[in-house]
Amino acid sequence: MKWFNRKDNQPPTVSVEQQQSEKLAEIGAQIWAARQEQGLSLEEVVILTKIPKRLLQAIEEGNLEELPEPVYIQGLIRQFADALGFNGAILASTFPIFYQPLNPKPTGTTKPINQLRPLHLYLLYIFVIICSVSGLSQLLKESALQASTTPPRPKPQQQSQSKPLPEIKPYSNALISTKTGTPVQIGVTLKASSWIRVVADGKTEFEGNLAEGTHRTWKAKEQLSVKTDNAGGVLISVNQQQAKEMGELGKPEEVQIAAKPRGLSH
Repeated sequence: MKWFNRKDNQPPTVSVEQQQSEKLAEIGAQIWAARQEQGLSLEEVVILTKIPKRLLQAIEEGNLEELPEPVYIQGLIRQFADALGFNGAILASTFPIFYQPLNPKPTGTTKPINQLRPLHLYLLYIFVIICSVSGLSQLLKESALQASTTPPRPKPQQQSQSKPLPEIKPYSNALISTKTGTPVQIGVTLKASSWIRVVADGKTEFEGNLAEGTHRTWKAKEQLSVKTDNAGGVLISVNQQQAKEMGELGKPEEVQIAAKPRGLSH
């Protein structure tokens, strides 16, 4: 038959789990950056979306293992994005549910042997559909119950129209101390391509260029140091607090975050 292809000519395939993991990481970085710029905490987003905090955090971190079935993940992404002012339906539609082959299926009643899917995939599809119907019904009931007991709040974009957001001052060569005995953790988001160097407890953890939209986290027991050649293009969040710019665009800056030693108080 003419539409049999040789295996040598077929491009390498990527598993649906890998596609979902990569796309979730990309969507999570976009949502995290938008939430930080709007100054919203996860607790505030929980009130707006009625979604548990652990699921919101798993979406931002791209942690596929902590999330439910892919069909529900699309719904969670849509609600999360809508609360931040995005078009949630469009953003959620980019998250793949099932693997889609590059070439369309040929017409006809007879399928070639090499086009048949493994039996366990068909069983998985049937299981997902059954879970989707029952789970969606339960989710709608819970959402209706929570909506009846929780007063409505305006969306973030409505608040921004009536009241301007407070000015966030950059760190700019700051030395920051965290709570006594608390490990140091930073989240770095790139608004523009920049060179950065991260030193944790005296050891260089990263040095090089990061592309726009990249989100990375680092931890240290005592001290973290972040240096960049483009301070205005780098957002830093210390111990999951509100993210701030390191300084002005095109200027080098360095920020040091140290855990306050036990026994000292200010």
